[in-house]
Amino acid sequence: MKEYRGKINGEGKRVGIVVAQFNELVTSRLLSGALNELQKLGVSEDNIMVAWVPGAFELPRAAKQLATAQKVDGIIALGAVIRGETSHYDYVCSETARGLAQVSLNSSVPVMFGVLTTDNLEQAINRAGGKAGNKGSECAAGVLQMISLDEWVKM
Repeated sequence: MKEYRGKINGEGKRVGIVVAQFNELVTSRLLSGALNELQKLGVSEDNIMVAWVPGAFELPRAAKQLATAQKVDGIIALGAVIRGETSHYDYVCSETARGLAQVSLNSSVPVMFGVLTTDNLEQAINRAGGKAGNKGSECAAGVLQMISLDEWVKM
């Protein structure tokens, strides 16, 4: 039996981050967590590309553009969708998740889903560096692990 656990080493890796501007109070914290973690794990600042988009719904398109350009080894998508009084929340969450999954499955570049889907602002802040950790940091380690797995499979 062959078993592999991806290595979390960012040396020489190129990472793209797509970030939603909507709910920037939250997404800027997610981005900060991701950037700090990537640098701790050895990714050079010169090897990190950050693209801001209007909202979570636009994340899949930006991720697809990065993946197609083949300038990055992995992508982190960061956003925050907070439930409101209408069904808009359900559509945005569903289509954002579906779109990012399609990019990850249909390209050679892994995509980490760092989009918070919460009932209120307090929950979002708790997941963006508060008492529940920082999803951006988690995605940084995860994307490096997935890049490593992709490299192992190609051996």
